[in-house]
Amino acid sequence: MPQLIGVPRESFAGEKRVATVPEVVEKLKKLGFRVAVQSGAGDAANFSDEMYHAAGADIVDTAQHLWSAADIVFKVRGPTAEEVGLMHEGQTLISFIWPAQNPDLMQSLVARKVTVLAIDSLPRTLSRAQKMDALTSMAGISGYRAVIEAANAFGRFFSGQVTAAGKVPPAKVFIAGAGVAGLAAIGTAASLGAIVRANDTRAEVADQVKSLGGEFVKVDYEEEGSGGGGYARVMSEGFQKAQREMYAKQAKDVDIIITTALIPGKPAPKLITADMVRSMRPGSVIVDMAGEQGGNCELTVPGEAVVRHGVTIIGYTDLASRLAKQASTLYGTNLFRVAEELCKTKDGVINVNMEDDAIRGLTVIKEGTITWPPPAPKAPAAQPKPAAKPVAQAPKGHGAASEPASAKAIAITFLVAAVVFWFIGANAPAAFIAHFTVFVLACFVGYMVIWNVTPALHTPLMSVTNAISSIIAIGALVQVAPPIAGDEAGRPASWIIGLAVASIALVAINMFGGFAVTQRMLQMFRK
Repeated sequence: MPQLIGVPRESFAGEKRVATVPEVVEKLKKLGFRVAVQSGAGDAANFSDEMYHAAGADIVDTAQHLWSAADIVFKVRGPTAEEVGLMHEGQTLISFIWPAQNPDLMQSLVARKVTVLAIDSLPRTLSRAQKMDALTSMAGISGYRAVIEAANAFGRFFSGQVTAAGKVPPAKVFIAGAGVAGLAAIGTAASLGAIVRANDTRAEVADQVKSLGGEFVKVDYEEEGSGGGGYARVMSEGFQKAQREMYAKQAKDVDIIITTALIPGKPAPKLITADMVRSMRPGSVIVDMAGEQGGNCELTVPGEAVVRHGVTIIGYTDLASRLAKQASTLYGTNLFRVAEELCKTKDGVINVNMEDDAIRGLTVIKEGTITWPPPAPKAPAAQPKPAAKPVAQAPKGHGAASEPASAKAIAITFLVAAVVFWFIGANAPAAFIAHFTVFVLACFVGYMVIWNVTPALHTPLMSVTNAISSIIAIGALVQVAPPIAGDEAGRPASWIIGLAVASIALVAINMFGGFAVTQRMLQMFRK
C-alpha cells in the first residue's frame, strides 16, 4: 500500500513556511504517495486548504490525527517535545534537525524508534545532491531578504540620485562572507544601485563577487580559508587580527554592513565589535544573518532589531520565513527531490538506502539507532592507466611522424607552390590571374576572420557576419544578367550561367538562414 506523507502546521513561534506546496503535492502523487496536510498549514504562506485539496491532498483537522496516521512526515523546523510524543515506531521524519546542536532532540527521537533524515546534513560536495540542498535554497532567500530589511531600515536611497533638491550619493554596502547568502545579498544590493564591497576567507570567491557587481576586499594576510563541504574554516589568530583591522576600516566608511559568517557546529564568529559599531555614522544599518547562532556582531540581539550608538542592528532569525511563499516553494521542491531518491520505483514506498552517499549523509537516525555523523565519503576507485603504445622507430636520418615538419620540408613545399603559381601565371589569361588573386586573398581573409576564431568567442553576431558575406551573390547575378545593348562580349557560356544560378540558390539559403539563426539566438537572451 502506498505510504502517507503528512505535512503538519509548523508550531515554532513566527514560522510561516510550510514543508510542501500544492504544485509539489501533485508531483508526490505521481510518485505513488498519498499526501495529507493539516488544516491551516499553508495559510501563512498564502496556500489555502482548498488549493491543497484541489492538488489531491487530504485535509486533516488536528496535528494528533496527522502524526498518528502518517508514515512519512515533512517538516521545516525540528519537532517540538509534544510533536515527538506523537510519533510512532517505524515512522520517517524529514526536516531540519541540526544534530550537533540538538543532542537532546536526537535522544528523544531515538527513544521513539523512528528514522530521521536531517535535510541540513546533506553532503553538499556531491554534485547530484544540489537539487536536494535546502540549505542553499534558504540561504539564497535569506541573503535577498537581508538587503530588503537593510533598505527598510536605511534612511536613504540605495542608488545615487540627482534631484532638483540636491544630489544623493549611492549607499555603500559591505558584506562579510561571500557564500550563497552573501552572493545573493551582493547581487541584490548591486541591482538596487549601491556600491557593494565584500570579503571572504576563501580567495576563490573573488571572481564571483566581481561578476555580481561587487568589489572584493582582500585581507592583507595570506592564508587559505576553504573548509570542508564548501564552508569556511576557522582562521589563525594572525589572519583574524588583520581581518578585524580591515573590518574596522570598512565600518567607518560604509552605510550598511551585512554579516553571513557561520562555521558548522560552532558559535558564529564575532566579526563586528562594539567599537566598530561606535565608529559607524548615525543612521547606519547592520544586518546580522548569523543571529540564530549568536551573531557576528557583539551587540546583536537574536530575533530583534535594536539601535545601538545610532546604528540599527537587525538580528532577525526568520529571514527566509519573511518570504514564506517563495521559501516554501523552494523547500517543498527540495523535499520532493529527496522523495524521488527514496522512491526510485515510483510505487509510493520509500527505501532508505544506506549505500547511497547522499541518503547516507542525510540519515541521522535509522530505525532508532543514531547513524550520525556519517563515515567519510568513499574515495573513487583509481582507474588503471592504459598501457602506453609502443612508438614506431623512425628510420635514421628522418624525423618522427609526431614531430613538426623540418625547415627543409617547408622549403620544398613553398618551392613547389611557387612553381605551380608561375606555371598558372605564364599560361593563364590576365583576367584569370586577377580573379585568382582575389580568390586567394578572400580565402586567407575568410580563414583569419571566421575559421580561425576560437569557438568560445562565437556569438549570435557570427551568423550575421556569415549572412553579410553573401555579398558574393552580386557576382552570380552579374553572370546571369542579360547582356547590355552593344556589349560585344555577349552572354556567358551556359555552364557558367548554371553555376551562377546554383550560387544564387546557395547564397540565398546562407543569407536568410544566417539572419533567422541570429534572431532565434537573440531571443534566448531576451527576458
